[in-house]
Formats: sequence, C-alpha cells, structure tokens
Amino acid sequence: MFKPVELFIGLRYTRAKRRNHFISFISLTSMLGIALGVTALITVLSVMNGFEKEVRERILDMVAHLTVTNFEGRVKEWQDIAEQLKSHEHVLAAAPYIKGEGMLIHRKQVNGVITQGVDPAYEPGVSRVAERMEVGELTDLKPGKFHIILGFDLARSLGLDIGDKVTLVTPTANVTPAGISPRLKRFTVVGIFRVGHNIYDTSMALMHVEDAARLYRMKGYVSGVRARLDDPFLSPWLRTELSKDQFSDYWVRDWSRTQANWFRAVKVEKRMIFLLLLLIVAVAAFNIVSTLVMVVTDKQSDIAILRTLGASPRSVMGTFMVQGTLIGIVGTVLGLAGGVSLALNLDTAVPFIERLFGFRVLDPGIYYISELPSDLHWNDVWTICSVSFLLGLLSTLYPAWRAARTQPAEALRYE
Repeated sequence: MFKPVELFIGLRYTRAKRRNHFISFISLTSMLGIALGVTALITVLSVMNGFEKEVRERILDMVAHLTVTNFEGRVKEWQDIAEQLKSHEHVLAAAPYIKGEGMLIHRKQVNGVITQGVDPAYEPGVSRVAERMEVGELTDLKPGKFHIILGFDLARSLGLDIGDKVTLVTPTANVTPAGISPRLKRFTVVGIFRVGHNIYDTSMALMHVEDAARLYRMKGYVSGVRARLDDPFLSPWLRTELSKDQFSDYWVRDWSRTQANWFRAVKVEKRMIFLLLLLIVAVAAFNIVSTLVMVVTDKQSDIAILRTLGASPRSVMGTFMVQGTLIGIVGTVLGLAGGVSLALNLDTAVPFIERLFGFRVLDPGIYYISELPSDLHWNDVWTICSVSFLLGLLSTLYPAWRAARTQPAEALRYE
C-alpha cells in the first residue's frame, strides 16, 4: 500500500506548517503519550518480574524443588529413594524430612506452627536455611536433645531467644488411665533463621528428624524425600518422568505445584497491570485519531487535487496511514529506549530519586526487600512494542478511510 509517492506525501504532512501548529502539537503529545505508556509498561513489568524472582528464590530457599512421598505420608526405605533420585543427572542432592503441625507455647503466648524434621547432614543440599541463620547453626540440632530452630518473626512474637524453653503441642494425643491428654514436648531454642518470606519466618520450626520421628510416632519412618535440581524449572518435566517410571507408586510433587496459588496470583496481577497501563497507550492512540481527522479536514483541497491528478482512494488512504503510523513508530521506539534504559538502570535511578526528594521507596525497617528489583524480559518488551504499534496502526484506519471517501467536486466547490 505504501508506494514512494504515498510515503513522500505522508512524511511531508508530518512537518509543521505555519498555519497548523495546533495539529503538530497534538501529534507531538500523541507521540509522547505512546512513549510514556511503553516506558511505564516495560519498567513496571520489569519491577514485577524482579519481585517475582526475589520471592521465588526466597521460597526455594525453604521449599525443595522435588518431593517424593507415598499416599500415607510414611516412607520407610528413604535411603533407596534418595539414591534413585541422585542417580538422575539433574538431581544435585536429596534429604529426608518429617512434616507436622502443632502449637508453640511460651508463657502466655501461643502460636500455630508448621514443624519440619530435618537431618543437618543432608539438609544443606536441598535448602539454603543453613545460610539464612540469624543466630546459631543448623548443626546445633542434635538427635535426642530436642533442640528447635525458629523463624525470626515467630521467635519475636513468642518473645524467645537462644537458650529459652518452649513447649510444642502436637495434634496427636496420649491415652492414659486418667483419660486422653494432648501430646506435648519441651524444646530448647538453639537457632533463629530469616529467609525473608512471611510464611516461613512467622510459622516454621525446624527440629532434628529423629526427634520429630519420636514426637509424631514415626520411628523408622519419614514423611518423604526432598530433592534439589541443578535447574528448578526442570522440576515439572522431571516430576512427570519420575511419576511414569521409577516412582509410579509414589506421590511426586514439584515446587510449581505446591506454590501454584501464589504464582497464579502473580500471573493474574501482571496481566491486570499490563491491561491498565495499556490504557495510556490507548489514550495516545485516540489522540492520533483526532489529529488525523483534523489533518484530513485541513487537507480537503489537497486530497481533491490528488484525486483529480489520478490518485486512487487506496493511494489517498495510504498517504494518511503513513502519517499516523509514523507517530506510532516514533512513540514506540522512544518508549522502548526509555523503558529498557530505566529497567536496566533502576538500581541507580531509584537511589537518585530517593536522595533528591529525601524519602525511601521501600523502608528496610518494614520491608524485607528494601531495593526495587528489576528483571527485564525481552519477550515482554516485544509484546508491549507490538501491541503499541498495532494500536497506532489501527488508529489510522478511520481517518484514512474518511480521506479516501473525499469527493473532489465537493471539496473544491468553494475554493
């Protein structure tokens, strides 16, 4: 559609004239509107990707990439399962665990907790909790000593510190001649960890796997085996492969299934943010429509002359589509440059703004993540630019079609 003549005339119309500065001003604001919308979309989605990456890494500090258990939740020969898992090329390590629930009681404070029995010799291979210790060490968990390690916020809410005693009440019960009484045990706090994720810092307690087996009456058994992979994104594929072959009689789960609700919520959030910020680009595209309608009205006599010289309606339509498309392309390119530059340099741009205005975007005293993270995904960039260009192109159709319908005789009647 865009032949050299249409391209030449369309580009000529984009230049400012002495008698139509208002139209050029609207064209400029449309261009800047598209650039602003594309910049905002790229930057905000990059920040959301950065937060998702940070939280995912913090979740994976505590959650194993792959978990193998049976449907009863009682596995006896866990060493065999661990060896079979480690025989796979993508599995780095495997460790046993016992999962339970209970209530921690200290003085007048009571908190519900998720307990996890771990083996300090194997646990560092499948989680990074040993690297996240605020006080104490993971190796302080000794079998038979009934030591416990708590999340930072959990310990703070109960008023606990290293060496303090805390009582754990389990859902199981003891049957005695005097009746049924709850099963409870006194533990000593030997460590506090902080992974930076609210779920684990406020409700997770670690103990030695042998102590957990005695407490939950699972002597000789574990709840299952946790495994860590060299690439966590291979977990869904490996889960499918293991479920079909080696562990067809077991329940194999991966982290993308156990944390599915959180990742689904993030995906919906990103989609809604994309649609909301796309309205900025849509408003700028509507400005292109108004600009071209005014240009068509202003150029009625020019269109009539072109038609009398032999230009077809298709040629006239192409002329005005060039002008609108150029505004969309320039705005998209400017937005692409601005958005990518800002997303890649957010770590320096945000501190500069904070120093300039004297405030903190994320107060480290409140938020675990005190810096705005940015993770630029090029597929997001191309999607944003493609949608922006498409909106700019679509906005030219009605004004160009209206120009193509101009009748030369009517346009030149009063000239």
